[in-house]
Amino acid sequence: MKQIPKKYHKRQPKPEIQRTKLAGGNFIDKIQAYRDQHAQALFSSLGRLVASPFTSIMTITVLALAISLASGFYLLVVNLKLVAGNMDAGDNISLFLKDQISDVSARHFADAVRRQSGVREVKFVSRQQALEEFKIHSGFGAAIDILESNPLPIVIQVAPSDALVKKSDFERLFNALKQAPEVDIAQIDTQWLERLQSILNLTEQAGNLLSVLLGMGVLFIIGNTIRLELHNRRDEVIIAKLVGATNAFIQRPFLYTGFWLGFISGVAAWFIVTAMMLILWQSVEQLSVLYGGSFHMVFLTLTETLSLLLASSLLGVVGAWGVLVYQLRHTKPDKS
Repeated sequence: MKQIPKKYHKRQPKPEIQRTKLAGGNFIDKIQAYRDQHAQALFSSLGRLVASPFTSIMTITVLALAISLASGFYLLVVNLKLVAGNMDAGDNISLFLKDQISDVSARHFADAVRRQSGVREVKFVSRQQALEEFKIHSGFGAAIDILESNPLPIVIQVAPSDALVKKSDFERLFNALKQAPEVDIAQIDTQWLERLQSILNLTEQAGNLLSVLLGMGVLFIIGNTIRLELHNRRDEVIIAKLVGATNAFIQRPFLYTGFWLGFISGVAAWFIVTAMMLILWQSVEQLSVLYGGSFHMVFLTLTETLSLLLASSLLGVVGAWGVLVYQLRHTKPDKS
């Protein structure tokens, strides 16, 4: 028998190189197959939603309204806090100085107060200014003119920064100013601050409760949608189980359906909330002008928008997963 020349012999790779290539190739193939399966499930689930536009639009509209209500209430609380923080609190703290304090010493004291942390504005009212204001507003100008001396003290009006939001810092500042040796009497009206703080806390808690309830509603709506989709494709699921498909493989397209429902609803909710804010924007700006233009409406920031989309997408996936775990456990091929 004629032998084959050595140059035509197939060269075998070394055992170490062969094992490395085989292992690397299997790993890469698995990654690529895993990627392709998820990509196919991702776009096929979107295609099924597009194939039934009326049902999909109705479901997404209901979900978007629920999400926009929660987001809108959140923005309402944020804007209310900004309104409270930007309110003019010029007469929050009134410091009546002692009679022996001269105008020069009082102005130095006012400068020292102005440099303290937590102080937004300081207004110095001399004895003569206080007397003139009292004449104008009291209506007793003629009676005051017969007085031999000015009985009114020097007044320093302190406007704390963020006094309406940080009530503890406000009270700490008030106690520090009250103990100053130049101060005779320090007055503060905290009752309206406490009421406003209580209203803001109540509004924030109501917003959190509303968000939780609406989030649960989104979960149940998406769960019911996935349950109906699973019921319509029951025969397909049973055939997949008969040929050995795992529950994870069967769940994949349904989970992506829940993701698309949540994500698209979040995008729609963002547009709804933005449209509502734009409708109210002009009226709010006009109101702000009447109060000196100290307040401007805020919209959802980029971080808040991304959080909204992430939360709505997660609600979609979790709602779909909760239904699938229960339904697939009870979906079995008929033994007959």
